[in-house]
Amino acid sequence: MTATYAETDRTGPGSPGSPGRAGAPAPGTPGPAGTARTVLTEVLAVAGRRLRRLGRAPGRAIGIVLNPLVSLVLLGFLFRDAITLPAGGEYTEYVFAGGAVQVGLACVGPTAVSIAMDLQGGLVDRFRSLPISRSAVPVGYTVADLLVGLVALAVTAGAGLALGWRSHTGLWPTLAGFGLVALFLYAMLWLGVLLAMTLRSVETISVVAPFIVIVLPFLSSAFLAPQSMPAAIRPVAEWNPVSAVIASCRDLWGNPATTGGGFPGQHPLAVVAVTLGVLLATCTAVSLRRFRTAGS
Repeated sequence: MTATYAETDRTGPGSPGSPGRAGAPAPGTPGPAGTARTVLTEVLAVAGRRLRRLGRAPGRAIGIVLNPLVSLVLLGFLFRDAITLPAGGEYTEYVFAGGAVQVGLACVGPTAVSIAMDLQGGLVDRFRSLPISRSAVPVGYTVADLLVGLVALAVTAGAGLALGWRSHTGLWPTLAGFGLVALFLYAMLWLGVLLAMTLRSVETISVVAPFIVIVLPFLSSAFLAPQSMPAAIRPVAEWNPVSAVIASCRDLWGNPATTGGGFPGQHPLAVVAVTLGVLLATCTAVSLRRFRTAGS
């Protein structure tokens, strides 16, 4: 992207590639070569820039890793003998799915803050002045943050293995469980993009993000069985989409699961398919539309 900036700054009104030249594409729209390969190149360029920025300031990536690690160590290790599951089983194996899903929740804030800062700093306007697809910018951000999230998920899995977590269903169901977590992670990244395009304030996002990371897991089956919660909170925990993702992962990994006769507990994969599908489609469509019109 640096080379693109330099070429844009050197072009004059009559030079080749200048926005003022007759027949040249308008700023912010793909030219005649706007094929899938061109868009992919633009997405990878934006993703590479994002990864370089994270490499120079790794604090946000470290925060993504620390959130699930703290949950696994404090709850899964220190309190493993103090918490009894209604259906029995090792609490360390029960809590691991909650820690894995928490990686996705922890990605919402850093993605939203980064895009909000770029909106406030004028970087988005600079992207809009370039003859590139505007969709490439948010997609590039989510691709880069997905890679960071997958690294955090791998670290969380290593910590879980060290603390005693095991999968009991074989290679392919185990990989399917992690694939489901990766899909959930990517949906959460687009939720972060939507938050940034809606709130546009770093201060406001910094208030909302901790609610997503901390409160949502405790209002689900991540750390406690819904049956052990107060009656007023139990339906919220059972129907929380996070609970459906966690229950599906526990089934795929053969880990202890919660007991319950409700539809979400009996058919978690169906709930995951509907909720994640609607969430990802809605957040992507709305975010891309708002990004294309940002600053207009």
